[in-house]
Amino acid sequence: MHHWFETPPGRYLLAWEQARIDEAVADVFGYHSLQVGMPLLDGLRANRMPHRWLALDEWPQPLPESTATPHLLAHAVALPFPDNSLDLVLLPHALELSHDPHTALREVARVLVPEGRVVITGLNPVSLWGLRQQRQHLYRRLAGGRGRLFLPDVGEFIGPWRLRDWLRLLNFELDAVQYGCYRPAVRTERWLQRTAWMDGVGERLWPILGASYFMVGIKRVHGMRLLEPSWRSTRTRAAATVPLVRRGAKSHHKTGT
Repeated sequence: MHHWFETPPGRYLLAWEQARIDEAVADVFGYHSLQVGMPLLDGLRANRMPHRWLALDEWPQPLPESTATPHLLAHAVALPFPDNSLDLVLLPHALELSHDPHTALREVARVLVPEGRVVITGLNPVSLWGLRQQRQHLYRRLAGGRGRLFLPDVGEFIGPWRLRDWLRLLNFELDAVQYGCYRPAVRTERWLQRTAWMDGVGERLWPILGASYFMVGIKRVHGMRLLEPSWRSTRTRAAATVPLVRRGAKSHHKTGT
């Protein structure tokens, strides 16, 4: 899949995802953030946390050029971090490339702090690209394995509706869902440029049919209440007025003294 993202359609899709991730992580504060996989995408470049890691399941040669992000070897299903230790986790195509996406998502829920965020991107099976891939798979079965696929034949494409259910089961609240990349499944830069107008039309007319989807989930912990700053609660109490009852005056009026 690494090589596919260096093709014209791969670069087109990666550019859209990079822009969405930059917007989503720019104002996420904390101390520790992690990106799992996809070294071609520098998902933490717009984030200002002091500790940022890129976890890869194998060591590429040569290492991709990126910002000063440390690298570590780790699988999505076994992250080398303690419980409730990370403020932000990025999963660019990590779930669909994992051999056990359910376990990988549970592992993210384990390492995230309460109110921590997970950012996920994936290929949408219900899109022009996904439908072409399904048609080509059918043709290959009929043709005895011959034929070229448009998308990489690795992993399992996870529909956004399924991913919503998985997140809810793990007590994640959806904070953002976006779809993008509405140009047809073409291989050349020339045809991608000629069909650039379809991005605007698709976003308005068939928004859920984009080739890529982007989700942000927030880890919620039941029964936990965030404490307000002491200065805010103090000022609120000072501004409140409390009615006083003058018992002595009322009693004096009744006795007539």
